[in-house]
Amino acid sequence: MRTTGGVVRGVAVGRAGGDDDLRTWRGIPYAASTAGEGRFRAPRPPEPWTGVRDASAFGPVPPQQRAWVNMLGAGRRTSVDEDCLSINVVAPATPAPPRPVMVWIYGGAFSMGSSAVPGYAGHALARTGDIVYVSFNYRLGVLGFTDVRSTTDEHPFDANLGIRDQVAALEWVRDNIAAFGGDPGNVTIFGESAGGISVTTLMAVPAARGLFHRAIAQSPAPAAAYTQERAAGWAAQLIGLLGAEEKDAADALLAASADDLVTAGTLLDEWANEATPGVLCFAPVVDGDFLPVHPLDAAVAGAAHPVPLLIGTNDREGTLFAKSGVNLLPTTPARLARLFAGTDPAARDRILAAYPGYPGKAAVADVAGDHAFWWPSMRLADGHAGTAPTFVYRYDLAPRLVRLMGLDATHAFEIIPVFGEVDSAMARLQTAAGGRAALRALSARMQAHWVHFARHGVPGPDWPVYGPHRPTLIFDETDRVEHDPRADRRAAWTGFSDYR
Repeated sequence: MRTTGGVVRGVAVGRAGGDDDLRTWRGIPYAASTAGEGRFRAPRPPEPWTGVRDASAFGPVPPQQRAWVNMLGAGRRTSVDEDCLSINVVAPATPAPPRPVMVWIYGGAFSMGSSAVPGYAGHALARTGDIVYVSFNYRLGVLGFTDVRSTTDEHPFDANLGIRDQVAALEWVRDNIAAFGGDPGNVTIFGESAGGISVTTLMAVPAARGLFHRAIAQSPAPAAAYTQERAAGWAAQLIGLLGAEEKDAADALLAASADDLVTAGTLLDEWANEATPGVLCFAPVVDGDFLPVHPLDAAVAGAAHPVPLLIGTNDREGTLFAKSGVNLLPTTPARLARLFAGTDPAARDRILAAYPGYPGKAAVADVAGDHAFWWPSMRLADGHAGTAPTFVYRYDLAPRLVRLMGLDATHAFEIIPVFGEVDSAMARLQTAAGGRAALRALSARMQAHWVHFARHGVPGPDWPVYGPHRPTLIFDETDRVEHDPRADRRAAWTGFSDYR
């Protein structure tokens, strides 16, 4: 297959015991190396190659903690390297008119993740939906989401590097996907968690206009974009963690190894979250240029790209963080108290009163999850509904075992049914005490909605467009539509002022 960088050779794949019905291409460079002179700079075009490039293996994972690479399963498939900006394509083997393109953006708090994670392979989605599936790597952590421009006047560093990478990947899709059987005029971006934040951010990035035509945000935290002043404070802390003085900041940033930056970034993340619980220090920066306004402000003002949007969250987003002990959310009463003290003290009593049982553990987890994911997603949906067709869901399916564990339908649990990975090890674990048939059936329904949305700009006919009555499709053993679900919580959060 010929791309703008050169010719690539993929591989044929099929179901176990079946014919090869898909073609895959992996590890295609969509930008030059971000090591050396490319560090802390906007992505540059890839170096073209001669001959035929083998595209049978995933490209290197972006630098991050090695334990995360192993936990995600990506380490068994590739290495870790700063030269990580690669893209992957999965397409049905049979000839057809140009197919809709679905571009996946992985999550992981902008600190972890990779397109090589087994659950993101996309084979079932491409096969069932008859679409062209694309995934790619983007820079993470310090290397992708720390705005170091304030540390020096000597080096032309750039901001929002990870989001700039995403724009470069979408430009590659625009320029190349027709060769793989995809329709460059029908591109849907979809992502979960930090990938969902990426989706809602790209909707406010001028450089991304026209590069996608539909958007799906699964469990985003749309408020997670911060001012240049806050970002500059984190950059100064980073220089201290590297053991450098202010006058030597640029040299320290360029001389440090990727592993040293990951280590320093881990400490920076811990410090930031301790000082400002619920904040995500690796996140987009409202820089006034590449990202001129906050994504939530753009949605509320009707200034986001006017593309159809499908957006939703899971029933109890916060329980995953509360049970795992991961401090990304303020899942203790003390941390919630610090959150409200640093954001909106006047709203504290009003909001907490909407959660019966507070300060019990279940209520605390729900406040934390709603603060990060549900409430800002509803604000964004309310705003965007005046600009383009918007569809809202809540994912409620919780097999018996995860209910017994106190997780219920928590963060990231919808990824398995969206990708159709219902026979994966994680799916078998979740349904070890029953519920496999319900999960399989729900997966078929969700995939049908996602693909119909990608193909036509609307999900299935039983999903009403979002409007004044806030109709929301609840995914469960039996799906249903509720109008303004949890209206009491919504009213309590209305007017809340978050971190900026």
